[in-house]
Amino acid sequence: MTKTIPKVFVTRFFQLVTARQFAEAERILERLKQKMQMNERNRGYFQALYGMLLAQRNNDDRYAFLSNMNPKDKKELRSYRREFQRQSEYRLHADYDRGFFSAWADYMRILSKLELPLAPVLNKNYVEKGTEIEEAEPEKKEEAKESLDEKTKEAESVQRTEPRQSTLFDFSK
Repeated sequence: MTKTIPKVFVTRFFQLVTARQFAEAERILERLKQKMQMNERNRGYFQALYGMLLAQRNNDDRYAFLSNMNPKDKKELRSYRREFQRQSEYRLHADYDRGFFSAWADYMRILSKLELPLAPVLNKNYVEKGTEIEEAEPEKKEEAKESLDEKTKEAESVQRTEPRQSTLFDFSK
């Protein structure tokens, strides 16, 4: 009998990584490691999860997939999911690779279901005007800073809300 990968833990891991709660995500990843049998497919799956954690933590790599995708674009996420799913079912790939792609397909599935409140990242010396960001005059810098602080606090409070357990179950389906 082989142990399957607990989908509830995986879903929670995806939520934590997306919310940038890395300490808790690492704890969930460690629990996953203990609960899953380490065959080649599961080893690939686990390594993909670990890579996601590292890529999100060091989010300054312009070549990393996660830093170049738009997590709010549902159509793009579905397209990525289909491609990862196709790769995970491709018979010429080794079991390790199929597990790796399977993890990415699962992540795209979960991301497409999550409502992501992303905090705006602006330099405090700039003011947003329409879609452009221009250098602020000295008296407007303080106003822009206060506005940015309010937006950041609002986004952080939304990110801290814990999903209900039933939501986790619904995501893992």
